[in-house]
Amino acid sequence: MISCLRRPPQSLEGHPRRFVGSVYGIDRAVPAHERRLACRYRGSVPAALEIAPVAAEEFERLLPLIAAYQRFYEVEAIDEERNRAFFRRFLAPSEDGLLLGAQREERFLGYACLYWHFSSLEAVESVLMNDLFVVSEERGRGVGRALVEASAKVARERGVPFVEWSTAPDNITAQRLYDSTGAKRSEWFSYELRV
Repeated sequence: MISCLRRPPQSLEGHPRRFVGSVYGIDRAVPAHERRLACRYRGSVPAALEIAPVAAEEFERLLPLIAAYQRFYEVEAIDEERNRAFFRRFLAPSEDGLLLGAQREERFLGYACLYWHFSSLEAVESVLMNDLFVVSEERGRGVGRALVEASAKVARERGVPFVEWSTAPDNITAQRLYDSTGAKRSEWFSYELRV
């Protein structure tokens, strides 16, 4: 279950940039772009897991997880500068998408990179969860599920009807997670043409 931030006290009502929220019982000021997205997950995830958009000042700490995700999928030439330039575009607010980070005690345990996407079959916007990664020692502890649920929450808040994603055919661990969320496997095959 995802629990979201409470309404601001009267002293901050109408202030365009700040909001007081309670994440894991700790009151803190929350940037405007996080108002409806900073959430906590209650379930099998250990206490103090925070799922929120990755802030600009946190971005450098996320880059090693992006590289680890790429290594997991056997990318041959991982380029930190290219990653820095490419993924920075998903810091909120963004017209391209959103980076969601899962942190505990200011340490990233995982992330999801969402792309604002489209479905011409339904003529609607969708959310493509292009990347979902959890550090190996945290897999199976609910971090991935919390990121999937937070991604679905982002889609609901954007008013789009679905989140879509793909995984490698041999990534059985991820498939077990995805199957357990109630998501249905697509009937479509994915193709990739290198040019």
